[in-house]
Amino acid sequence: MPGWEGVLYPAGVSTTVRELLAAGGRSFSFEFFPPKTDAGEVELWQAIRQLEPLAPTFVSVTYGAGGSTRDRTLRIVERIATETTLTPVAHLTCVGASRFELRNVIGAIADAGIRNVLALRGDPPGGADQAWEPHPEGLAFAEDLVRLLRELGDFCVGVAAFPEAHRESPDRDTDAKYLAQKCAAGADFAITQFFFDPADYFSLVGRVRALGCDVPVIPGIMPVTNVAQIERMAVLSGATFPPDLAERLHAVADDPIAVRRVGIEVATSMCRELLSGGAPGLHFYTLNRSSATREIYAALGVAP
Repeated sequence: MPGWEGVLYPAGVSTTVRELLAAGGRSFSFEFFPPKTDAGEVELWQAIRQLEPLAPTFVSVTYGAGGSTRDRTLRIVERIATETTLTPVAHLTCVGASRFELRNVIGAIADAGIRNVLALRGDPPGGADQAWEPHPEGLAFAEDLVRLLRELGDFCVGVAAFPEAHRESPDRDTDAKYLAQKCAAGADFAITQFFFDPADYFSLVGRVRALGCDVPVIPGIMPVTNVAQIERMAVLSGATFPPDLAERLHAVADDPIAVRRVGIEVATSMCRELLSGGAPGLHFYTLNRSSATREIYAALGVAP
């Protein structure tokens, strides 16, 4: 299979995702999370170095609940910016922070030379099943955080999108309106929550385009390599785990190699369908591992 033409390449810390996407190629990106231990950080950097040769458009680093991993997140994105060829995106949430505290964190991000931020409301500190309560002196919605970032500097701002609608949204049309509002507030691109049916992604894009939101919406991909883990994450995120996929995986649940093989096969097929249907690229939730992503890249024919 021929390689996907137009893969975007990082061009140093000063480059924004907005500029990279405007170049017209497909975006391929990876997401990492800041580990809680030094040993986990060593493992993370091993994955980063193994994925760096794939020349992703950007890589993002998540932000722990209530800012619990703020220092590690900032340290990791700064190291990525200064010690690798990668373009980093720092996640930032509204959870548990006043506007003053958020301004300080945004200042620290800017001081680290980071120009790309993913602006998120964040999950309730007590868990996804708890009611959302903003900090009394903070921000209530992601679109407010987008505006704050725009006020404070020349940031390229990304936001989250939900193909099956956010679990707190009454319906998919309302959820699409929320995404359009974030775009109107100044978002440059969106990355979706992981999902398993490409039709949900294309439906979301159609709804937001009808609302006048034309920012790139990058589908998020979560390769299934562990059945229990992915089912747990699907419950927490509100994503639907397809019964036919669950049946295939449970049929080989006692064979980790077979589970992994099925998961990568399904993810690769979905990636092909998304790219063929016009998706601007793919964003891989790596879980700080590199092998599944590298195998999917090889199957798709994507080459640096």
